[in-house]
Amino acid sequence: MAETRNEPLAAWLKKHQTATEELAEAVNKAIGAFTGRDGTTSERTVYRWLSGENRWPQGRQRRGLEIVTGLPATALGFVPRGKSKSVPPALPEDPDVRRRQFFGASAGTAAAAVIPLASPVSARPSRVGTSDVIRLRDDVERLVALDAERGGHGLEQAALDGAAEALRLQKQSTTQRVRQRLFALASDFTATAAWSLIDAGRLDGAGRHLDRALTLAGLAQDSEMAMQVWNLRAMLARQRRDYPEAVASSQAAQATAIARRSPLHASLAYARTAAGLAHNGENRAALSCLGRAEDALAKGDLTQPRATWIAFYGPAEL
Repeated sequence: MAETRNEPLAAWLKKHQTATEELAEAVNKAIGAFTGRDGTTSERTVYRWLSGENRWPQGRQRRGLEIVTGLPATALGFVPRGKSKSVPPALPEDPDVRRRQFFGASAGTAAAAVIPLASPVSARPSRVGTSDVIRLRDDVERLVALDAERGGHGLEQAALDGAAEALRLQKQSTTQRVRQRLFALASDFTATAAWSLIDAGRLDGAGRHLDRALTLAGLAQDSEMAMQVWNLRAMLARQRRDYPEAVASSQAAQATAIARRSPLHASLAYARTAAGLAHNGENRAALSCLGRAEDALAKGDLTQPRATWIAFYGPAEL
């Protein structure tokens, strides 16, 4: 029987910006957490999972994958051996992930989120790696989900706590790639804190957070994170009715590397520029930008996995 590429696992790797060797490292670390000895999963093993050559990993690796991703093996595209075998239940998440629970504020108050991110240093492994990156990215996505459910009010402190945790771990990381990804997560958390204030109408505080988020995106050398911040800056400037700054921020988003290579990101940047120009009374230029936004969006593949922050954008939004 011909091998079939494991698209769900490939999509998970792309969404979490995780390289094959990083997934192998994270799975080995997870195996070590429940056996006392790190696993021996190699990058070659991950390639075999992706190609479909190995459609059902061995037990320890399967459990390690489920701990790292928080998903059952079947949701990652794996198929149990033998037609008579039932699908095994999903294993519980990593206890570190389970501890990060969100709690709504009491009745009559603004929605709030609490992430008890910090645990005693002695309780943590000394090595910081991909599993920490994945764990913190899950925390960011939970904040985004809570914002979608309840609105952004009250999320500022939880987001800032996440940024502080990412920066603390960054200092302990031994690889440049992990350090940069932790800087990017710190930027993402800080941008989320800014959005919480924008949503609450506290615009001055939002500006300070975006300044910090942009610095962290630069340290991460992450062009998509930089575009996310410029996108929020354009929205903030428009709420302040500072339309020239809204246009300049949108044009900065256009200039990012991600906007130059991704039609979807380029389209959003042009759309934001068009909105700023229209508010500034520059109607002809606004219509030109809208045309560019439409042309760029037509070239994009909307079926591909994308970052959570830009998942809202498509033809209807344009």
